[in-house]
Amino acid sequence: MAETATNYTEENIKTLKWNEHIRTRAGMYIGRLGNGENPGDGIYVLLKEVIDNSIDEFAMGFGRTINITIDGKNVSVRDFGRGIPLNSVIDVTSKLNTGGKFDDSAFKKSVGLNGVGTKAVNALSSSFYVESFRDGESSFASFSKGELLDSGKRETKEKNGTLVRFTPDEEMFGDFAFNMEYVIPMIKNYAYLKKGLTLNLNGTAYTSKNGLLDLISENISDQPLYPPIHLEGEDIEVVLTHSNSYGENILSFVNGQNTRDGGTHLAAFREAIAKTVKEFFKKDYAPEDVRQGVVGAISIQIQEPHFESQTKIKLGSTYMWDKAIKNADGTTTADRGPTIRSFVNDFIKTNLDNYLHIHKETAAAMQEKIVASEQERKEISGIQKKTKERTRRASVYNKKLRDCRLHYNDKLPASRQDEAELTSIFITEGDSASGTITKVRDANTQAVFSLRGKPINCYKESRKRVAENEELNLLIAALGVEDDMDNLRYNNIIVATDADDDGMHIRMLVITFFLKYYPDLIRRGHVHILQTPLFRVKNKKETRYCYNQEEKESAIKALKTGVQITRFKGLGEISSDEFKGFIGKDMRLDLVKLSDEESIAELMEFYMGDNTIDRQNFIRQNLRSEEELEDINI
Repeated sequence: MAETATNYTEENIKTLKWNEHIRTRAGMYIGRLGNGENPGDGIYVLLKEVIDNSIDEFAMGFGRTINITIDGKNVSVRDFGRGIPLNSVIDVTSKLNTGGKFDDSAFKKSVGLNGVGTKAVNALSSSFYVESFRDGESSFASFSKGELLDSGKRETKEKNGTLVRFTPDEEMFGDFAFNMEYVIPMIKNYAYLKKGLTLNLNGTAYTSKNGLLDLISENISDQPLYPPIHLEGEDIEVVLTHSNSYGENILSFVNGQNTRDGGTHLAAFREAIAKTVKEFFKKDYAPEDVRQGVVGAISIQIQEPHFESQTKIKLGSTYMWDKAIKNADGTTTADRGPTIRSFVNDFIKTNLDNYLHIHKETAAAMQEKIVASEQERKEISGIQKKTKERTRRASVYNKKLRDCRLHYNDKLPASRQDEAELTSIFITEGDSASGTITKVRDANTQAVFSLRGKPINCYKESRKRVAENEELNLLIAALGVEDDMDNLRYNNIIVATDADDDGMHIRMLVITFFLKYYPDLIRRGHVHILQTPLFRVKNKKETRYCYNQEEKESAIKALKTGVQITRFKGLGEISSDEFKGFIGKDMRLDLVKLSDEESIAELMEFYMGDNTIDRQNFIRQNLRSEEELEDINI
């Protein structure tokens, strides 16, 4: 038997300090690092973790204002709640599993319950300062990368509450920047979810009088078919309407936390809508017809929520509360509330049914939409059945898909969840590009799907024609979202096309298909554009790959003499050895973004509709000259 390369002895066993563990395994605590270009990047998680603590104070009835300042890379959050107990300021910000939220009497329905969030902010910040103000006295502590630098107490005239200032560590996040396009919606959501709370962001106040109704009314992108239905109860608030768009657009929240990937509460809401509407109209409508075009939101408050990761974007709790009570004899008894499913179903069944009985015009508009969706589905059901059958047969011998071994929605142990979230599928153009990517990909987490030429323009074509398209049906079968978005097989859908006119056109056609029929893929942050270098600049000693004209000019100056420049016009021109570095851990991806206030119909009409003067002017204003794209020395 061959000897192992490394001996495994006591010397291999290490015990890391709390801050070292967070910095070494940052993904366990904040999901990902990133430089702020993506809304899921860690710097926004750090901001959220600090604000969540202030939100929890408001939820307990203390402090109606939160002041937030973002000045470059520096963040300051000041609330006017109870303030951290003065003798515990250092412990609650630098000792894992230490905090006030393990005690239900102090925090009943908070977002964070594991004593981790603020400690992660501390450990991942080059500068972290916390000060608590209580009854004329304050306690402060300053840290760097989790190491205590200074602390003390002093008298103060400040109002009670807590101040946190931090600067994320560039050693962890690189040359990061806070993008206010991501920060402002986060702050607005807090205001919508906490009526009576004012959040001041860099001097601008955000507040809401009508909660989720304001969220939907102010941000709905397409014209609603009837006024939004707003229902409120103890620990639950929902809003519901329909539009003529495809798919569903339902936002979900738990204790003020935006659960972007849904969870048990969203599943219950979707089920309850379909069930209640069917019973109200006494028609056996298919759930997909009832929910087609639904726009809405649900927010619930529960005790000790269980999220499927520290980033808290998907609720895993089954019960409204679930605690173990210790008995006098040392045994424990389970104290469980109603299931989230039954709680949401009972609320919707009673209140939505009552609403529809009272508001006859709304009920009529809702039924008209459902009937129209049902008719459209039935018209194409035969076509879809035949197409799906062809797709299934083709899938057995499908050479278009080179699958990966691991899938995003597989039931994996917790130790492999981070790996599952790295799963990607590259949608490529032609055999040359797909062959190159297939050869160098990580077969464990990266799949490849090869398109044959240009897909049809789904915006201009009828639903019937789209249903007949085998290419698009194979793509949807590969993604796994034929029947339900929750069955998505890959976390990242990456459109990888050539950097030329045809490649850009194919990219637009693929995105148009997702926008029209599967918009949640984009809303949930799954769709990306692969950036590959446009130029290779090299001399005898060094090679640099440049993604734009500015990087190319910089490389030419740096390499000075004997410079050779290559302009890549297609992915197939890049060798396999080179391409491996472009889809590895440093892969450059542009997120395809869709805000709630953007109208999908208007976007598609502008970019994919008739060639209007407005679009011609847009192209002229943004057109790059041939000199910018081509190098005269090639």
